[in-house]
Amino acid sequence: MPKNILMPALSPTMEEGTLAKWHVKEGDEVKSGDVIAEIETDKATMEVEAIDDGRIGKLVVPEGTEGIAVNKVIAVLLEEGEDKNDIETPSQEKESEAPKPETEKKEPVKGEPVKEEPAKEEPEKNGTRPAKAEAGKAPPASESAKGERIFASPLARRIAAQQGIDLTAIKGSGPHGRIVKTDLDDAPKDTAKSAAPRAAEAAPMPGIDPRAFYEKGSYEEVPLDGMRRTIARRLTQSMREIPHFYLTIDCELDELLDARRKLNAEAPEGVKLSVNDFLIRAAALALMKVPDANVSFAGTALLKHKSADIGIAVALDGGLITPIIRNAEQKGLADISAEAKSLAGRARDKKLKPAEYEGGSFSISNLGMFGIKHFTAVINPPQASILAVGKGELRPVVRDGKLEVANVMSVTMSCDHRAIDGALGARFLEAFRSFVEYPARMLL
Repeated sequence: MPKNILMPALSPTMEEGTLAKWHVKEGDEVKSGDVIAEIETDKATMEVEAIDDGRIGKLVVPEGTEGIAVNKVIAVLLEEGEDKNDIETPSQEKESEAPKPETEKKEPVKGEPVKEEPAKEEPEKNGTRPAKAEAGKAPPASESAKGERIFASPLARRIAAQQGIDLTAIKGSGPHGRIVKTDLDDAPKDTAKSAAPRAAEAAPMPGIDPRAFYEKGSYEEVPLDGMRRTIARRLTQSMREIPHFYLTIDCELDELLDARRKLNAEAPEGVKLSVNDFLIRAAALALMKVPDANVSFAGTALLKHKSADIGIAVALDGGLITPIIRNAEQKGLADISAEAKSLAGRARDKKLKPAEYEGGSFSISNLGMFGIKHFTAVINPPQASILAVGKGELRPVVRDGKLEVANVMSVTMSCDHRAIDGALGARFLEAFRSFVEYPARMLL
């Protein structure tokens, strides 16, 4: 029987993507592990491999198509002895066949209001719904009724939809608790919950359409690409759901700048430490010194992270991304510098893997190089804090009752008040400042 090749979920948060390039054409023989396509998400471009042997019977989605929902059919694979005549419904509309009989039953009844929507009950019976109604969204059962995200493999989600399995009741055995196919073997059937209440968060719209205030022709309308849509959605979600509060502290940089100058003078060729490298190391050590600040809010619990995984905000054309330096507390300045440069370079080339930019326990956004003195940053879920770094500049300071001049930098910490209170945030910033102002402490 022909097998549908579905749009894969390349990360737990992916809802849609762009089919950037096909590496195969209709009629090509493929083996498991062969690269068949390149999928572009809002953050990266990744290769997709075949999971079965066979022959490409039909390419359903053309190259360059945007906004393809996860689990949508993109191609059909034929097994030995099969040909194109064996391919059934060739498009993604196949998913919408199940609810059609209900609609057809209702049409002959004269005078019946069209508004009635008994189709809402259909997901309770078979876990499916018309593909058109879910366009641009994650597949059913990817989010619980409480709004908590459910991590499941694409195959597990498809099986759950077909068999009416409630994924919220399943405990995953895959990486990071991800639900996989084997977890569904003994699961109760026909208990799927309706995914209809998924709010229209995929593309948050402003309350007022600004077009109403400007004469047509006085502006150029630029459609949002996948990255900008994701930024709009996630940051709107962050500001709406996370109670932000902000703490600012000034750090003197004279000793750090002196240490940086001396280390760069003696460093081997190719190693050049930046101020940001020192700040990453200082933040990592501060999180180890104040472990209660190294947390994520998980609804019914706080996740206390055992390592300092530091995200660094990298500006891209039309957006930004936050690749993560894992276990930063265990790495020296040279290692942090090399990894930061590698991650930033691959981020700009859209070559990062999801594991390199998802998760993390803390982030740093540095706009000091642009002359920005002070700003506040939006928390990047699932993290509970982010540090906004301003420029270092000469400012008057009082030392031992005397007015002197020093290089001073202001940093502002945005905190999730559900996980971090004011006193705890202040303790973290004090520890961070101690490492910045006396960098020799980073060697202990």
